[in-house]
Amino acid sequence: MDILQQLGELLISAIPTALLFIVLVIAYELLIQKPLTAVLARRRALTEGAMEDARKAIAEAEAKAQDYADRLRLARAEAYKARENRLKQWNAERDSALETARQAAGEKARRAKAELEAEAAAARAALEAAAADLAGQAVRAVLPAAAGGSR
Repeated sequence: MDILQQLGELLISAIPTALLFIVLVIAYELLIQKPLTAVLARRRALTEGAMEDARKAIAEAEAKAQDYADRLRLARAEAYKARENRLKQWNAERDSALETARQAAGEKARRAKAELEAEAAAARAALEAAAADLAGQAVRAVLPAAAGGSR
């Protein structure tokens, strides 16, 4: 029985150690584990909240960037349209000026042609008169006696 007695004494002497161990575990749980778990949970919540805020900020920035890109595309389209309208207006003005110049040139050409025809008619009339005069002189020179004149 010696072993049983020693075992009993060992168990009795281990009771204060076991009680001390249980008190330490309870104290650890109350003083360290619960506050540490609360701090970690708060940190996780803050981190996740910050991550969610960052995701929202990124989404808002992307939406704004898309909006700016759309506005820029519209502004470019309007500028291109205004440029096309200006080019059409300038082309129409140029065509109008060209047509006016063509008409003025055509009118000048008609007047010049009329003047040339008038000058040609006057020259023909002068030539015909000169030819008739020369013909008369030639006839008088060739046929002076037959015409009844003297030489």
